[in-house]
Amino acid sequence: MFVGSACVSSAQEVRIGVFGLFHPHELVVRPASDSALVVKAGEQTFVVEKSSGTDEVLVSVSDPVTRVWTREGDVQSKSLRVTSRSNGAGDFILLIPGKISRRYHGTLSVERSADSLQAVVTMDLETAVASIVAAESAPDAPVEALKAQAIVARSYLVAAKGRHPTFDFCDTTHCQFLRNPPPSDTTMARAVLETRGLVLIYDAEPIAPMYTRSCGGRTLTPSDVNLPRADYPYYSVACKYCRKHPAPWQSTITLEEAADLQPGNESARLHIDRLLGWSTVPSNHFTMQRQSDRVVLQGVGKGHGIGLCQLGASAMAREGATFLQILSHYYPNTSVAQMVSKYVMR
Repeated sequence: MFVGSACVSSAQEVRIGVFGLFHPHELVVRPASDSALVVKAGEQTFVVEKSSGTDEVLVSVSDPVTRVWTREGDVQSKSLRVTSRSNGAGDFILLIPGKISRRYHGTLSVERSADSLQAVVTMDLETAVASIVAAESAPDAPVEALKAQAIVARSYLVAAKGRHPTFDFCDTTHCQFLRNPPPSDTTMARAVLETRGLVLIYDAEPIAPMYTRSCGGRTLTPSDVNLPRADYPYYSVACKYCRKHPAPWQSTITLEEAADLQPGNESARLHIDRLLGWSTVPSNHFTMQRQSDRVVLQGVGKGHGIGLCQLGASAMAREGATFLQILSHYYPNTSVAQMVSKYVMR
């Protein structure tokens, strides 16, 4: 693999829908630091900061309107926008009371969607990459594996923008998992900084690369698991670490639950996992054996098995492989290119 040249449109900001799985009826916004937030709700503008009497904003669905509450009162508004004083990105905490709280750096918009609230965070591309690497990677992953992960995450954000009608990506594994951005002194932050702007290229275009937690010993291709052809012709490659450490698993389901399930059908696997929990059928490498009125599943690996194997990448890095060698192994015939301004050129 080499750092090559290409010309492609870049995405310097991404719009990420957050907390969508919760279908929230209430959201609370607070400053994450001593700096102030500017909240615009309809014709009203509030300044929210810890040193003032107004240190948080509550947004609530109250049929037939959406209400925005502060300690100074409340207003009705169809939407809410949160920025810094300079109308740019700010540090804020967004939470669903009693359920989840996360810190973000960006701007926030909240709108009503049916009977719940839709929150969208617009953030710088590199902030999004760092937040994804922090969410998708093991805490002890070596820096070269984290660099490979950063390039894969960034490439996906650049090449797959617009996966949802009203925002680019969600914060779940449907797109890429996303958490708080890592502190600047962490290995994860360093990996993102040292690969800033690098994307994975195939046939002179960035690709939206798939990746998996543990491949079970050999990666799969989309056709292996009944998925449509992708923008990159994935190859099935051997993974030395997972061949020695295949991560075995076993679970039992009913005959009815197993009716449409079969090895090599990713859609059926995800359907079962959504119904019964994500550990029910962790991977596509499994066998099925009927025992009375139940079906016993035995398999290896974790995830769909396509593209970069995170455990395998970490093992390669510990053996001395660079991020370029890791990417070349799991994505044969690709190159890496540097985004510059509107284009990728190097």
